[in-house]
Amino acid sequence: MTQKKISAFGEWLFVSMQYLLPQHALSRIIHQLMRIEISGVKNLLIRWFVGQFKVDLSEARRTQAEDYSSFNDFFTRSLDDDARPVAFGTHNLVSPVDGRISELGDIHGDRILQAKGATYTVSELLGGDQELAREFLGGEFATLYLAPSNYHRIHMPLTGNLQTMTYIPGKLFSVNEATVRGVPGLFARNERVVCNFETEHGPMVMVLVGAMFVGSIETVWAGEITPGGPDILTRTSYRGEKPVRLVQGEEMGRFNMGSTVILLMPNGKCEWLEDLQAGSPIQMGQLLATTGKASTSH
Repeated sequence: MTQKKISAFGEWLFVSMQYLLPQHALSRIIHQLMRIEISGVKNLLIRWFVGQFKVDLSEARRTQAEDYSSFNDFFTRSLDDDARPVAFGTHNLVSPVDGRISELGDIHGDRILQAKGATYTVSELLGGDQELAREFLGGEFATLYLAPSNYHRIHMPLTGNLQTMTYIPGKLFSVNEATVRGVPGLFARNERVVCNFETEHGPMVMVLVGAMFVGSIETVWAGEITPGGPDILTRTSYRGEKPVRLVQGEEMGRFNMGSTVILLMPNGKCEWLEDLQAGSPIQMGQLLATTGKASTSH
């Protein structure tokens, strides 16, 4: 058997096993383990993780394992104020996360590219919300993958007012390259939180996708959303007298393990930078697109 066939078989086996694993039970176990505060245990785990994944703690506000109360406290660490310069600008759309681009480009009709030869629909991603999905037909998307070593707080690409938040229950497949290639409609099947904002350029959606061993997803306005909630789709409106308004570059949420953010923009509202493509590394605050006029950084 050739090396290529062995590799393909290994990838198939890895993806196939995920269908059999108790995904939510394992994630609940990880959720508890990440919050152990026994000093020797959490320090050993943090040091192992830093070495294994080459985490650069010099850019964090707390640089020693002993500075963190638990592994999750370390995993969701904050960075120094100057660690991630934000390309501020009324007509700049900046990256909400550290990581790499999985895919980005045009939404063809209602279909979003997952991987070569595989797509899913905007409506499926948004939990069947046809009215919201219509806003993004023929629009733009970016799928942004966070590896375990990345900074795991999520920030605002544009200034906006939160309109609705929808929790959509689902599977917890891994979101690494092999699984993205091997599981049809992965991002429309996994548990996720859809955050719908109104910006001066129209609606903008950020979909926070859960994954295998993601202990929970949090937002700054609602706290911890998963796990442990009801296994039903839940939509909350924030259209009120005191809207949740977040400015460009401000933290809006975090993953308590690695996962993916999918960003949606309407047709004609943004243009991705030409040098960005699948596989491009990104950092929070980096310019990803312009919104039709010259940028005005400050």
